[in-house]
Order: sequence, then structure tokens, then C-alpha cells
Amino acid sequence: MHSSKKTEIVIVGSGFSGLGAAIELKKIGIDDFIILEKADDLGGTWRDNTYPGLTVDVASTSYSYGFAPKSNWSRLYAPGSEVKEYADECAEKFKIRDHIEFSKSVESSSYDEEDNLWVTKVSSGETYTSRYLVSATGLFGPPKLPNIDGIETFSGRIMHTGAWDHEYDFSGKRVGIIGTGATAIQVIPEIVPIVEHLSVFQRTPIWLLPKPDIIFSERIKKLFRVLPFTQKLLRLVTHFLNEILFGIGFSHNRQFPWLFRWLQKLGISHIRKQVKDPTTQEKLTPQYDFFCKRPSFSNVYFPVFNEPNVSLVTDPISHIEGNNIQTGDGHTITLDALICATGFSVFDENIVPSFKTFGLKGTELGSYWINNRFTSFQGISVPNFPNYFMIFGPYSAASASWFGMIDTQVRHLSRCLRAAKKRNANYIEVTQKSLETDFNKILKRRRNQLVFHGDCSRSNSYYFDKNGDVPLIRPATQVGMWLRSHLVSMKNYNIMAK
Repeated sequence: MHSSKKTEIVIVGSGFSGLGAAIELKKIGIDDFIILEKADDLGGTWRDNTYPGLTVDVASTSYSYGFAPKSNWSRLYAPGSEVKEYADECAEKFKIRDHIEFSKSVESSSYDEEDNLWVTKVSSGETYTSRYLVSATGLFGPPKLPNIDGIETFSGRIMHTGAWDHEYDFSGKRVGIIGTGATAIQVIPEIVPIVEHLSVFQRTPIWLLPKPDIIFSERIKKLFRVLPFTQKLLRLVTHFLNEILFGIGFSHNRQFPWLFRWLQKLGISHIRKQVKDPTTQEKLTPQYDFFCKRPSFSNVYFPVFNEPNVSLVTDPISHIEGNNIQTGDGHTITLDALICATGFSVFDENIVPSFKTFGLKGTELGSYWINNRFTSFQGISVPNFPNYFMIFGPYSAASASWFGMIDTQVRHLSRCLRAAKKRNANYIEVTQKSLETDFNKILKRRRNQLVFHGDCSRSNSYYFDKNGDVPLIRPATQVGMWLRSHLVSMKNYNIMAK
């Protein structure tokens, strides 16, 4: 007979969003919670991704909780191993690890209307009964393989960057990599020196800007430790730059067209300074507006196309036979290994949410979104799903400050829980009117300012879903999100005792 555990709150996921939610619960005096983690360690993305060259793609001074800065980053754009280390440090410092149950893969969670409880089932057969359920599984789903005929029959070694095989030796191999996004630009420069030949299959080029990476000396690290305000000041500066580049870039494109024309010129200049061949320069130049796809920074990606053992392939792959890649123009490229740097599923109807979630009258959240389009109240709650909160629901992401976004979401969660406690209530459900009036109307009015309504037709961006919506990005700046999380009225919720 399978066991059942009772707790006040179940959190699903032990990445930074799950840890952030747990830390906030402790701050407001709630210690009766369990974190369910499918893997055998915490850290989410930074546990799973270990590919060569992995670094944060925003300044590491901003990549931390505001209340727990890390003073010993090795550089401005820290390697992934240091980010994973930071997750472990936070779990220990705030005594979260004891709340985590590892190797607990959640299969489903159902709201019991009679008892006003969530019943969560894991793959081992155990169940967890809780008053509240918090989904902290992040924005990104499982690794996404490209939709190419015959890819499952590739006879060489195939791997996704999200599940890197460190035992495979690339030395002297003919290697292909599909994708030229934020992951590929980190991996490619690392493997070029050791492979016999690298074929880079580019569907859509990426906007890249020069990377202002700085190594933090021991003197600077000591300064951060001894005078913490210096690190806070640097954090404010990098937050401000993120807001200008990403917050305004995504949300206020039409008010600042000169900024984006300048960024595009800077991106083109970056290509022309680093790539010798004019034809290759043109192939690497995006034909879509800045921000239609997430831009990034690199000083080492473009120069690889000057190397004799690197080929840029822009003709689409038609199919794969054995270890041969067939392109649309009739060329055959024989490979020993194929790397898929093709990202992760994002608000895909097949994977969102990451586990079956049943609310009032058995309404399943994934089906609800498929029938009604992806939507949520401020990215955290949905009508008909009482006592259920998401750290990253539809339209929750703003700017590039991951921890800023976590802060706004857990702050919203905290306010809901504190409001219920103050009223001796145990039932919290956002109203349909609030979703439609206070969110969708604002969204429709403001989304015309988004870059995605510019020239994005040739971007092949994962931001867009099948309906042409952009459920990943909220049309707001980080400052706007912060204000909403602090000022959101609890009148948007039905809060009562049941």
C-alpha cells in the first residue's frame, strides 16, 4: 500500500523559482511545506545543463536573490558550475534542503472540492495532500529535438545540449550542430579546436552584441565581501542596463525605435568586424527586428567562421539517412556526431503544465489553455484552480532579470497567503472578471507596443505559440512587475473559509 503525506503546501520543483518560493514561505512564518523534485539533486536548469562553455547570459551580479548576493563570482558572466554552487549555498543557508524530497516525479495533482485540498501523485505511487499547491517547474519544458525526417535513425552519436554526454570524445570527429541560439553560441567555440570539422546548421541567425565580460580579481571579491554596498551598486547598474536592453526592448519597442536601429547597427558592425568573408557575413546577419528572438552576447562565436574546419550551412535539412545529413539543395554531409542545440519546449500544448493539474469540476489546466489560449492573472493564478499558484505561468516573464521575476511572483504568492491567514480563510481563487478585465484588456491594449508586432516573420522565434500569441513575455518592465506584485488588490481574489 502506497503512503500518503500531509502538509500545508506542496511546491513542485527545486530550481531557483522553487527555492525562492520556499525561502519566502519561511520568511512569513510557514514551515510546513514539502518540495517535490523529480531528480536526485536540486538546481533545475543549472543541474541539468552542463555543456561546454555554459555561462549565464546576463550579468551574474544580477543573477542572484537580492537578499542573498554572492560575493565570489569569478567573472561578470559566471560559468554554470558557479550558478549551481549558488543554488546549493542558498538551500543550505536558508535550511531548504530538509524540505526537499528527491526522485519524486509528479504525475498529477487534483483539487478535492469536498475537503478543499490538493492531492498530488508521484510516479512511485505515493500521494501528498496539501492545502496549497505551488508549481515552480520553470518556464522551459524538456529538451526539444528538431522536427527532421529520419533524425531518430541517425546512426552516429546524437545528443541534446540539455543532456550533454561528457564521455563522448569529439577529438578528430566530423560533427554537426543544429541551432544557432544562446546555447549554440557557447558550445561551438569550445569544440571547434578539437573536431576535425564542424558543420553549423543555421535556420535563423541570432542578433549578437559584444560581450562586456570582466574577470573579478581577488581584490574585487574582497571589496564585495567587506563593503557589500559596492556589489549592490553594481547590481543596480546591471539591473538598469537589463531594463533598458530587455525590459524596454520587449515592451516599448515602438516608443524607442531609434534604440533598436542603433542596436541592429551595432550587431551588424560586430559581425563585420569579426567575420572576414562577406558572403558569410550576410548569412549571419538576421533579417528580422531586434528582440523578435532573444539576443545575446559573445566575443568568440563569430570568429569561428574564419576557421578552415568550420562550415556554415544555411540550406534547410531535408532528411537524415544513417549518418548522412541531406540538405534541400542536394548536398550530403557525413557526420560522426550530431548535436541538437535546439532549446526546450515553451508553452507547448503537449507539455504545459509539466504535470496534469485538475481544478474545479475536473477541469484540466492544459486542456483549459488549449481551449482558451494561454492566459493567467499576472502569470500566477487561473480561475477554477483555487489555492493553486504558478511561479512562471503565461505572461509572467519581463525583462532579463530572472531573479527579479522570481521576486515579483513569490511576493504575489506571499501576499495571497498572508491575506488568507489574516481573514482566517483557507480558500483563494482569482475571479474570472479579474482575469478578463484587469489582465486581458490591459494585455491587448499594451501588446501593440511589443516588438513581436514588428517584422518577426522570418525569426522562427520560440516566443510565438501556434495561435501567434506570445505567452512567454508580459508586456511590462521589471519595475512595472515589481509594483504590481506589491500593489495587486486582494479584491481580485475570492478569499474565504471552507
